Amino acid sequence: MKKGSVTIKDIALELNISVSTVSRALADNPLVKPSTRAAVKELAKKYHYRPNFTALSLRSNKTKTLGIIIPQLVHEFFAMVIRGIEDFAYSNDYNVIICSTHESYEREVIDTKALINGRIDGLMACISKETNEFDHFSEFVDRGLPLVFFDCICDEIEAPKVVLDDFDAGYKAVKHLIEQGCTKIAYVGGPINLFINKDRLAGYNKALSEAGLNTRDSWIIHCDSGDYDDGMESTRELVQAREIDGLFAATDMLAIGAIKNMKAAGLKVPEDVAVVGFSNWSIGTLYEPSLSTMSQPGYEMGQKAAELLIQQIDNPDQEFNETVVLHSELLIRESSIRD
Repeated sequence: MKKGSVTIKDIALELNISVSTVSRALADNPLVKPSTRAAVKELAKKYHYRPNFTALSLRSNKTKTLGIIIPQLVHEFFAMVIRGIEDFAYSNDYNVIICSTHESYEREVIDTKALINGRIDGLMACISKETNEFDHFSEFVDRGLPLVFFDCICDEIEAPKVVLDDFDAGYKAVKHLIEQGCTKIAYVGGPINLFINKDRLAGYNKALSEAGLNTRDSWIIHCDSGDYDDGMESTRELVQAREIDGLFAATDMLAIGAIKNMKAAGLKVPEDVAVVGFSNWSIGTLYEPSLSTMSQPGYEMGQKAAELLIQQIDNPDQEFNETVVLHSELLIRESSIRD
């Protein structure tokens, strides 16, 4: 056998059979005798044969590869989304390529072009916090390439979307704080240009309005990100003012950063300030006090995004523009329960 990559021609030559027989044997075609199929597979395994996916994709006009663009890779929610996508994709014989933009618009543009040039069959995308222009995604639509948005989306492009009902989640979180006796409730969230943060804030306002409660401009804080450091920095003055008795944070890490400030200021959680976060990160169950939060079904979102994308790939003559809305569950823990 020659050195380097082994082809089906090499296997056919060694076994003195046709190339088409080798191809059918590797595909478990019942027209090939069991003994021949076994011999082909044994030789393929011995020489570490791998199919030429480039040649296969040229013949079928498919690469059986899906692209994923996410803002952050080291992130518990996106890890669950990716797991959901991979499980559905692999069960349908697709591979995935994952690109992390690190919340950068420029990297998002670069990644989308690289994936197009790599001839993926379709793309699932969650936009970065910097993204306000969408021409790089329009190119997918213009080329007739399947596209699905999830979580952080854009309405400017007609494509299937998988989202969480962030308005309802924000409403439920603040209503729970009101039921615990809170009357001066603050909100701290991520970049307001993203629909998810606009909707969570709108749910906050709706719950306050229904209860006849007011807020103040200083009680509504928008951060550059949703991480722990932002939670610490953005809420320091709010906590020191000692004006609030409740806080809804649009991520668990913002909530934990805020609680750290409360502890430093001598405030007790939930006695002085009750807190509800968002995302249900595992750290919330380990923190003291354990963090009440709104769940974020990442795995289910990933599964549905992959399903919608593969439906488009398998049905190129149909139009798809469905928006799937998932729902959040309030998980009540120590940080918000008052006697």
